[in-house]
Amino acid sequence: MRDNDLLDRTFNFGVNCIKFLRNLPNYPEYKVIRSQICKSATSLGANYEESQAGSSLKDFRNKIRISLRETRETNYWLRIIKSLNDFESSELDALLKESFELKNIFGSILNKTKDKKDNNN
Repeated sequence: MRDNDLLDRTFNFGVNCIKFLRNLPNYPEYKVIRSQICKSATSLGANYEESQAGSSLKDFRNKIRISLRETRETNYWLRIIKSLNDFESSELDALLKESFELKNIFGSILNKTKDKKDNNN
């Protein structure tokens, strides 16, 4: 996967999450969930975007680590929605799948850059 592919993918994930949030039921508890997902789903892409201009390997890894944490948080809230069983949605299933894949990608990037750091010492 080229870097630009992941930039596009994380951007689209954030946009798709925001669009999905518009369809959630109007129950009070969804207000908190909307806010949390909106923040974490857009933050993961913003931090990945920032990582591309990292001033050092350490800076790059820090931004990737933040992206991973935000992806994990987004995945958590999406699983909460799924578990509430208030509605069925192919969009939700697609977002869950994408968040799982993004978690794996960011984890892999961290592992690979750790190996590079270890090999340089």
